[in-house]
Amino acid sequence: PINQIDLLHPKQNQTYSELTPLLDRIEQQNIDIQNQIEEIKEAENMRKEFSANVSHELKTPLTTISGYAELMKDGLVKPEDMERFSGTIYKEARRLISMIEDIIKLSKLDENQVELEKKDVDLYELIFQIKSDLEHKLKKEDVTFHVRGVHTKIFGVYQILYEMFFNICENAVKYNRPKGKVVVTIAAMDEKPTVVVEDTGIGIPENDIDRIFERFYRVDKSHSNQKEGSGLGLSIVKHGAKYHHASIEVESKLNQGTKITIVFQKEAKK
Repeated sequence: PINQIDLLHPKQNQTYSELTPLLDRIEQQNIDIQNQIEEIKEAENMRKEFSANVSHELKTPLTTISGYAELMKDGLVKPEDMERFSGTIYKEARRLISMIEDIIKLSKLDENQVELEKKDVDLYELIFQIKSDLEHKLKKEDVTFHVRGVHTKIFGVYQILYEMFFNICENAVKYNRPKGKVVVTIAAMDEKPTVVVEDTGIGIPENDIDRIFERFYRVDKSHSNQKEGSGLGLSIVKHGAKYHHASIEVESKLNQGTKITIVFQKEAKK
C-alpha cells in the first residue's frame, strides 16, 4: 500500500489507518513547501519591483541634473536664471546622495552588518533633539510640534533610533496641513518603552496602510516628486524597529491624520 500512495494528495488515499500519521506528516510537509515557494515568489517579485523602482528613482534626478547642466554648458541660460538652474542641480544632487545613503543603510540593516555601539538612549531627549532639528521645516510647513510623556530609556543604537524617529516625525510634518500639529508621546506602557507619533495630516488610505513600509512605495504617486525625500524613510523605520525587536502599529484615516506607535520589549537585549 505504501508504494501506491499519492504523495501529492496524501489525504485522498484510501489505505490502512496505521498509515494516517505518515499521511498527515506528508500533507503538512507539502503545505510547508508550498508556503516556502510562495514566499520565494513574493521575495522575487519584491526584488524585481525594488530594482525597477531604484532605476526610476535614480534616473529622475540624474535626468534633471544632466538636462540643466547641458543647457548651462551650451550657454543657453540667461545670466539672471543661472542661480535658479544651479540651485536645481544642487537640490537634485543632494536628493541623489540622500537616496544612495539610504540604500546603503537599508543594505546594512538587511544583512545585519550594523557595527555601531549600543548604549542607553533616552527616547524623550531623542525626540526633543529631533524637534529641534525639524525647526526649519516646522516653520516652513506652518506646523506645531508637541512632546509629552516621561524620560524613558532603551538599550540600542542611537544613530538607528534617531533615523527611525526622525523619518516618522518628518513625514508627520511633511504630509500635514497648514496650522496642523504633531504630538509625540513617550511612555512605558506595561513596562514596555513606547513612542506614539500622531499628526493631523492628510492620512493614508486603508488599502495603502499595509504597504507604506515598502521601499519607494508612494501613497499618492501623482505627488511623489512634490515632496522631498528618498522614498526609503519608512523602510528604514521598519528595519530599525526589527533591529531593536520593536513592533509597529499604524492607524490612519484619510484627511484626518495618522498615528504610528512603536513598542519596544520590556527587557532590552544587550
